[in-house]
Amino acid sequence: MRLADFGEIKGAMSKANLILEVLDARDPWTTRSRKVEEMASSMGKKVILVMNKSDLVPREVLDEWVEVFRKEGLKATYISARERMGTMKLRRFIKREAPEFPAVVLVVGFPKVGKSSIINVLKGRSSASTSPIPGNPGYTRSFQLFRIERKLYLVDSPGIIPIEGGPLEMAIRGCPPEKLNNPIEAASSLIERALRADPSAIKRAYGIEGSDPLSIIEELARKRGWVSGGELRVEEAARQIIRDYHTCKLNFYISPKDLGLSS
Repeated sequence: MRLADFGEIKGAMSKANLILEVLDARDPWTTRSRKVEEMASSMGKKVILVMNKSDLVPREVLDEWVEVFRKEGLKATYISARERMGTMKLRRFIKREAPEFPAVVLVVGFPKVGKSSIINVLKGRSSASTSPIPGNPGYTRSFQLFRIERKLYLVDSPGIIPIEGGPLEMAIRGCPPEKLNNPIEAASSLIERALRADPSAIKRAYGIEGSDPLSIIEELARKRGWVSGGELRVEEAARQIIRDYHTCKLNFYISPKDLGLSS
């Protein structure tokens, strides 16, 4: 996984006239980047928020998020790239929101939100051969231009938004668990968030009951046989819980009401 720096993102953004920010539909509020949105706004670039993994969230909740973002002045839609749901709707949305044609669309997002899946859905089977964005040698190895259809182009990049925030935000935003300074703290916060959003989420994922995060982590280590020198390997269990969230084994969603963002 390669993280682009904001200078690279700004350089790519300057060559695009529409920005697609991919979010995880299960927690769009945490997986958005205000810094990217502010950068786009300062450059006069329109941002579309695309909530991926929408098959994991009730439609009425997704519509509530669309309304929350609308009140902020942002356009939003949702899609499930994995289930290929909403792909034509997304294409129409992009063409409707593009300020001009030919339109160049830059796709950005934190790790694990499904940015690559969105790109593959948009490229489709008939995508043209790749070519670097012209005009800036510094980006020729990273950013590539694909023809999606007549007068519509997509900018792809191996770089993803740098991860920001505290332990919980970093875990949700796709920081590799091995790189977290305190995976137990991050996993504990994630468990608390899961239990608030859906009290059955932990039992459904692991067959473990209870409400104390550390006890849940210890029980998972015990069930998996993660013991070394007579001690439970709780850090490994904590890292697994974070991985399971991103593979959707541990699955729950956050609604605007959970965050006090709608009535």
